[in-house]
Amino acid sequence: MYRVNIRQEWTLQLADGRSLPPRLIDLLHGIQEAGTLAAACQRVGLSYRYGWGLLQDAERLLGAPLVRMTRGRGASLTMLGERLAWADRRIGARLSPTFESLATEVEVELERALSASSAALRIHANHGFAVEALRRFLSTSEIPVDLRYRSSDEVLVALRSGSCDLAGLHVPIGELEREVLAHHAPRIDPARDRVVHLVTRRQGLILPAGNPRGVRALADLLRPELRMVHRQPGSGTRFLFERLLLRHGIDIARIRGCDTEELTHAAVAAYVASGMADVGFGLETPARRFGLTFVPVVSERYFFLCDRDLVDSPRFAGTLAILRSEPFRRTVGELPGYDAGLCGTVETLDAAFASARAVAGPRR
Repeated sequence: MYRVNIRQEWTLQLADGRSLPPRLIDLLHGIQEAGTLAAACQRVGLSYRYGWGLLQDAERLLGAPLVRMTRGRGASLTMLGERLAWADRRIGARLSPTFESLATEVEVELERALSASSAALRIHANHGFAVEALRRFLSTSEIPVDLRYRSSDEVLVALRSGSCDLAGLHVPIGELEREVLAHHAPRIDPARDRVVHLVTRRQGLILPAGNPRGVRALADLLRPELRMVHRQPGSGTRFLFERLLLRHGIDIARIRGCDTEELTHAAVAAYVASGMADVGFGLETPARRFGLTFVPVVSERYFFLCDRDLVDSPRFAGTLAILRSEPFRRTVGELPGYDAGLCGTVETLDAAFASARAVAGPRR
């Protein structure tokens, strides 16, 4: 079993061709987290002398200070230093799902070329932190996996065409369940599909730390001074958000949006954390990781759909064992806003969702 890691690397280049020194961004992150230059150098594996020189070189290059040193109070980043650190986090938040998908594709091709192991489990899924954790556990257990992050419609098309084994998507709990299932109904086979539960998680309003503008509910999004960053059209979260707005009689066109739409929950949180937006809609986990305020709006079930024949097949046994294991449940349950109580439970569509029979197409 081979594990491919793809890491981001970027730099800021001046007009004369000079670039920021390597490891500078790592050091800035360390200062943010540790509060002193000495602790930051230790955290990123640099000597204090080298770290100090790194900062001096970068500040001369940029013509502005990056760190504010105060005797007895440690170190903190200046506005420029914070902007460089946030730029790195935003790049990672936007690109990490793409890197993860590409890494699994490369792993699968290497596995095919270099070994005679069984075919990889093909997972097409909406991006989520529990799915990221599952990929790590599968890799540690040497279970080959081909993971692709796709929209809800795309993963169901892949399941119906036989292009994937597991289709990961999410459905809200409560009044909106029926509407979302009705949207998916043409691409669901209630007789053959099985629901493999992963987590229950919370989505809501992602706000700057302390919620300085006092945003409490969806109706507040109509306030003209608020700038909102949206998820991209076609994503499961964007579809859910639009259904929520309709329920509250809110026209999305009346919400003042930013000039960009982000591809992941983490990217939305990073955008808000950078000060470029006043509010976003997404998962609680990245909001907490970025030190932001989170106002819950809706809980939802994230699950995999698969054919009933896969559930009892030997090639799925290892994955199902991981989903039901205490280490995996504990890891996922520790994510902010996540509940792994049903993780690994397998049900029919009717058993999993109260409204499934009312919206499903003809039984096959």
